[in-house]
Amino acid sequence: MTPTNVTPQAPVETAQLVESLGYDLVTFQDHPYQASFHDTWTLMSYVAARTDSIHIAPNVMNVPLRNPAVAARAASSLDLLSGGRIDMALGAGAFWDAVVSMGVPRLTPGESVTALEEAIDVMRGIWDAGNRTPLRLDGTVHSIAGAKRGPLPAHDIPIWVGALKPRGLRLIGRKADGWLPSYGYMKPGDFATGNATIDKAATAAGRDPREIRRLLNITVPQTGLDGWAESLATLAIEDGASTFILATDNATALRIFAEEVMPAVREMLETERARTGVVAGEPRKAAALAQRRGGIDYTSAPTGVPSIEPGDFNYATVKSTYMRGGSPGLVLQPRTVEDVIDSVAFARRHTHLPLAIRSGGHGISGRSTNDGGLVIDLRHLDSIEVIDRSRRTVRIGPGARWLDVAKALAEEGWALSSGDYGGVGVGGLATAGGIGWLARKQGLTIDHVIAADIVLADGSLVHTSASENSDLFWAIRGAGANVGIVVAFDFAVEEVGDVGFAQLGYQPSDLADFLQRWGATMEESARDLTTELVITRGTPTTARGVHVMGVVDSDDPDDIVSQLQPLAEISPLTSQSVQLVPYSAVMANADPAPHSGQGEPASASGLIDHITPDVAEALARFIDSGASPFVQIRCVGGAVSDVPADATAYAHRSANFAISAGGAHRQRLADEWAKLKPYLNGTYLSFDTSLDPARIHDAFPPATLARLREIKASVDPQGLFRDNFSVIPPDSPR
Repeated sequence: MTPTNVTPQAPVETAQLVESLGYDLVTFQDHPYQASFHDTWTLMSYVAARTDSIHIAPNVMNVPLRNPAVAARAASSLDLLSGGRIDMALGAGAFWDAVVSMGVPRLTPGESVTALEEAIDVMRGIWDAGNRTPLRLDGTVHSIAGAKRGPLPAHDIPIWVGALKPRGLRLIGRKADGWLPSYGYMKPGDFATGNATIDKAATAAGRDPREIRRLLNITVPQTGLDGWAESLATLAIEDGASTFILATDNATALRIFAEEVMPAVREMLETERARTGVVAGEPRKAAALAQRRGGIDYTSAPTGVPSIEPGDFNYATVKSTYMRGGSPGLVLQPRTVEDVIDSVAFARRHTHLPLAIRSGGHGISGRSTNDGGLVIDLRHLDSIEVIDRSRRTVRIGPGARWLDVAKALAEEGWALSSGDYGGVGVGGLATAGGIGWLARKQGLTIDHVIAADIVLADGSLVHTSASENSDLFWAIRGAGANVGIVVAFDFAVEEVGDVGFAQLGYQPSDLADFLQRWGATMEESARDLTTELVITRGTPTTARGVHVMGVVDSDDPDDIVSQLQPLAEISPLTSQSVQLVPYSAVMANADPAPHSGQGEPASASGLIDHITPDVAEALARFIDSGASPFVQIRCVGGAVSDVPADATAYAHRSANFAISAGGAHRQRLADEWAKLKPYLNGTYLSFDTSLDPARIHDAFPPATLARLREIKASVDPQGLFRDNFSVIPPDSPR
């Protein structure tokens, strides 16, 4: 299309017309030196906002007059805003003289191709958002000395190049995703010759020539429409042309092409494919294939299940968790229960590899990613639906995040105690325990599970409740990761209005005394109040941070202040903030960005019944050791302790406090944590990164562990689900 501004809305209306006619792509000339033309990037942005599905690209972007780093970021932003509809086409262009004033020497034709190649490197480098190293390029024309990368586009933006001469064609073979010449400027045989040059260069560069899409700018034949569809089909069948871009602004021509020519060409191609057995589509890129990990039969991956491999552009968004860096060999992202069953079947054929099950990816323990193994990522099983309003029951998928659950329940005037961070996935929390802001009032999250659907290791789908498969129902509430993949939870929730959310700061002179006083205060408090204590290590220039955060399940300001007042009397306050907010606002504390953890940070956890003077002294010594820069003590007790110890696989019901600590030095943390163990009564596995098999005995008392092992032997005899604190005995042949 011509980006004319004589009638400003004309190109926008034409773009809307071609979208309605079923075109896949609309492109715009890029001639910023034409006074009668819109700026192409501005026009593309406007068109993206006024259309819904059609892809948009420059044809072709004038590289001499567009800074490639700026253009790459503009493309990323527009791709994100449009839902992945921006493609890129580049040309070596004219007017390199225009950049002489920027210190660039006049370029020969060969040097202009070099500059184009550098522009491709810059753009791809900007889009490589998962690479944390600064982008550097010391080129002939384009030089970058440490630019930040990103943002990551919504889809893998292809780069097509418009070129006709051998240097440009060889560049396409080496680096481009497509060739975009104008057929009207070509002599007979030029397209075949160009294809051969590109194919040879691609092969020499270790690429599969089929990776490179062959596009053609075409015009309406001057000889008339007879035979037009046949000639285009011949170009597609014999020369591999797969995209035809009609160069016209004429509405009549656009309609004729859409209604008569396009269907005829597609029908001819389908007939030819049926005759020859050729399957349409572009192959996976050679560079991506080279990054596949050993031991995985990628060809047998379930075809209907979306997946991401190490060579895919969005791999960086799924490889890591909130804290841990990972490098799995394949991430499966089922969208249905049937997809989960297919994914489990694939995992059964790969029992020699690590297997991680991921709901939200927060996973402090680090078990929801791995190195070279499989990940079954449940993020798309995120439905939230009301089952029965009169009974306040809801069904929630394991991939939903708790901030979304809280928001949905708030619309009904309900809430469910669900951890303290909204970015956590439902599946991990609701099978491990669920220590949250309303724990002392409502109990653990698992205490509100009334039924669940589980995919077992053999691929069977079973329903569990107190009256159906009751052993499994008992096991999933505290050790669910051992017995299968929960694909749907049924919860009974509570009526909750606005709550008091408090943040209190202290700087106590005697930390042990403060810990004891806080613990005693919380045990004496009404169950409406649940808090957690956060202690951060000081530095040579900053004081140690001691903060209490908590929720009062009340919408009465006077009642809230009254319940918080004893906390204010433990030690002088250095800061205080109390807000009356919906529970959903408390949980709306998550960063929506993809997880990008690095390395393997360590964390440890434990449960204690009371913070006695001895416990307080031991905790203070641990904090003062510096082994952990961040220590949290969460309140349990109250309603959590009302549940009998043998009612669920989470058995440590007498504990009033859950302690967790993290650090960068695994051994140092372990050595200091060992000094605390005599004071601990159990552990909360979700916060523990230890790989010591003996940790399972801290999590489950003997009778609980014995029952879990019987259930495990029944539903997972081969130990498929073994990489998340498995209860299988270490000496088991499984």
